[in-house]
Amino acid sequence: MQLTEKQLEQIRTQVARLKKVEGGFYAKKLEGINPEDIKTQADFEKLPFSSKQELREAYPLGLAAVPEEEIVRIHSSSGTTGTPVIIPYTQKDVEDWAEMFARCYRMAGMTNRDRIQITPGYGLWTAGIGFQLGAERMGAMTIPMGPGNTDKQLQMMQDLKATVIAATSSYALLLGEEIQKRGIKDKIYLRKGIIGSERWGEKMRSRIKEQLGIELYDIYGLTECYGPGIGINCSKGSGIHVWDDFVYFEILDPVTGLPVPEGEVGEITLTTLVKEGAPLIRFRTHDLAAFIPGECPCGCKHPRITPIMGRSDDMVKVKGCIIFPSSIEEVIKKVQGASSEYRAEIDHVDGRDQMTLYVEVEGGVDRAEAAIDIAYHCKEQLKMTPIVKVVGIGELPRSEKKTKRITDNRF
Repeated sequence: MQLTEKQLEQIRTQVARLKKVEGGFYAKKLEGINPEDIKTQADFEKLPFSSKQELREAYPLGLAAVPEEEIVRIHSSSGTTGTPVIIPYTQKDVEDWAEMFARCYRMAGMTNRDRIQITPGYGLWTAGIGFQLGAERMGAMTIPMGPGNTDKQLQMMQDLKATVIAATSSYALLLGEEIQKRGIKDKIYLRKGIIGSERWGEKMRSRIKEQLGIELYDIYGLTECYGPGIGINCSKGSGIHVWDDFVYFEILDPVTGLPVPEGEVGEITLTTLVKEGAPLIRFRTHDLAAFIPGECPCGCKHPRITPIMGRSDDMVKVKGCIIFPSSIEEVIKKVQGASSEYRAEIDHVDGRDQMTLYVEVEGGVDRAEAAIDIAYHCKEQLKMTPIVKVVGIGELPRSEKKTKRITDNRF
């Protein structure tokens, strides 16, 4: 998307401010760059990228771009794959985030008469508290459950008559399955689900929608950039509207770093326009999506991206073939009776790579035929044939947070 004059001015202001932060992460990175020289899209695209590894190296507070007395909160990435990234927030950052989140809720058709049950985690993670901030901003009742304790979740959901559920897709599926098992669907008042934190395919979306009987909305965000709430889909289409008055989105070729043509898939790269505590300049997220051209039928003028299609760092190579979780989802979508749930394990056996694919199928499905069907579509779509193991619904482990779909045991 082309930068507007206002966005260019905001970027010049951010760069000028960051260069004054003595010893700051971006002060070093932007050395030799004159903010006043950033006059065009081409000038902006000469600015250096920043990566998650670089943000990790700024641990603990090297990303802070304001004096310590202006920092009112910190959040952090999980640190499961290395040193966590610490993100400081000013009071304005917190308020801006709350406003974006409230905008997401309004886009999803929520009002202050809704009761939202929040199941993502609180604490250093941005999810739970972000969902709560937005709900409080718009005046909706919050039920801050946090993750786990499914018995208590379902009890509170019934007793407090929650109308909206905030969850990862994995936990929404688990709750839906439990509601079906317990035969309590007629005691549930949910009408909408705000789902985030992990990509989810069409099969999973359909199963959650059917089991809970709700409208589903796909919320986008990441810890390094406020948290969830920087975009959400509307009721008119599958695209996610992104709040480009707070964050500028680029979609770039993951290899060359150059913009891809509109409508083509690339890596989301973010620049925060007004963030104070820890601004981002051209941060490469590894999330893969495409811009959706044209105006949305809903009338919202904010740009749209497709749902997240995967991550460039989720890619694995097996027998010379490139595989993403979304590639496997496309395969099982074609198989009659296959559910949304699968796991893939990759091993190196007797000098050769080998992928074992576990897929759940519904009762009454001939498992041998389903396995042959899955293997056929894998050969056709992925250009390789895994060992296919078909199991019943509920036999694969469920997650209260994010689900790890592909496990690579080779390294």
